[in-house]
Formats: sequence, C-alpha cells, structure tokens
Amino acid sequence: MTYFVVQRDGRTATAEDLAPLAFAGHAHFTAMQVRGGQVRGLDLHLERLRSASTRMFGRVVPDERVRAHLRAALAQSPDDVSLLATVYSSAGEFTLPGPDDELSVLVRTGPAASGPQGPLTLATVGYDRVLPEVKHVGEVAKTHLLRQAVGRGADDAAFVDRRGRLSEGTIWNLAFWDGTSVVWPDAEMLGGTTMGIVRRQVDRLGVPQRVQEVTVADLPSMAGCVVMNSWTPGVAVRRIDAVPLPDAPSFLSLLHRAYRAEPLTSP
Repeated sequence: MTYFVVQRDGRTATAEDLAPLAFAGHAHFTAMQVRGGQVRGLDLHLERLRSASTRMFGRVVPDERVRAHLRAALAQSPDDVSLLATVYSSAGEFTLPGPDDELSVLVRTGPAASGPQGPLTLATVGYDRVLPEVKHVGEVAKTHLLRQAVGRGADDAAFVDRRGRLSEGTIWNLAFWDGTSVVWPDAEMLGGTTMGIVRRQVDRLGVPQRVQEVTVADLPSMAGCVVMNSWTPGVAVRRIDAVPLPDAPSFLSLLHRAYRAEPLTSP
C-alpha cells in the first residue's frame, strides 16, 4: 500500500519514531474512509479512541488534539484517502506505566478503499478475541485464521465463541436479515464504527432491528447476511460453512442507504 503521509503527533514521523513501533504490539487504532476531506461517524471514531485508551492506558488523548493530528495529516494528503489513527504509550510493552509516560497518535493515510465486490463465503473458526471491545494491534490470530479459512476454500473466516455464537469476522462485523428486520449478533465483539453508523441510521429510517444470539444452526432461518467494516456498509455473504444464504438485494440496499444518510463532517 502506498502511504501518502505517516505522522506522529502532527509531524512527519522519523525512523527514530517508527523503529520502536515496528517491534511493538501494545496499541489501539481506528480506521476510516475520508472523502473530500471529510468522514462519516467522526464522533464514533473519537469515542472508540477514548474508550480504548481508558481501557489500555488509564488516560486519553483529548479529542481536539486527535482532531488536530487528523487535520495535519489530511492537509498533506489527497481529498479521498484511507486513514488509520493509532494511539500508543511511550512505556511500550512488557513494562508498567510510569507517571511521565505520554500517549502519542500515529496517523497514516493511503489510497481510498471500498472493499471487495462479493458475495463472499465464510468458514467458521472457534476464536474468542482478547479485549474484544478494543480495536488493538498485533492480532496475529486474525491473519492466521484468515489464511486457514482460505485454505479450506472460503474467502474469509467468521468467529464462533466458546458458547457457539457467531460474533464477528477477521476484520468485519456481521449482520443478518430475517426478511423484515436487521439482526445483529449477540456476543462479545468489536463494535465497528460503520456498524454504529448503520444502526443509528436504520433507526431513523424506521426499519426494525434487534440483537440476538446467532449460531450456525440458526443460519437456515436467515434471509441474508453481510459483512461490514470501514471500507463498506455491506458485502453480501452467500455461504457460511456448508449453509447457503439467500441473495438479499433489498437488505444490501438498505444498509448502503443508511450509511449514505450519515453526514460527512470535517475533523
């Protein structure tokens, strides 16, 4: 991937800045698609960073400081980009935090993305993420399980927790359609920003939605399934394991319409 900028705390990152991070995995991030210099769900991205920083570090980077770093990176980038904002501590890994440790924000931008066309096939794997509510770095299991799923003839993996519930994908949230309502899996998972955007806009559109436990045994009762992430509000899933899932063009259309209804805002 070609990066347009890589900045630490609003300034071009140096090799000295980046070298320690190349060997570290105690950090968290948010990913967004920027269009025309603006982003959907900025409040959700900021809340994600605050919540994860509180969980991991016991302190936060103020929103205005984060926004200033985003603006600095976007000022040096094309209008349409993918953007990652990563928060990490100077304490690094395998150490206890000290009173003088500071949080930094690493921002990088690269080419805009829109995700695969689909439809996709998913292979289930048993996996419970550590700190599932945090979008943290260093998750070797995700790439490992993705490659295992591809080796089984699927496009990607869907996680099944220890209670047998479908939770999420490697880099995706799952959403189902029962013919009249959007069904969100009830399990421990990362609440995606696109998922948050879609949920509040589906509410405004007056379409029913609910949260319920979904297992592989429940799939035959579903009228459609998608995956979503920062790239896209919906890519169709045609099969999970050996269970075929119907085409649901009206479901896909609903999700994309809901996403487009979310206003773009400037950092």
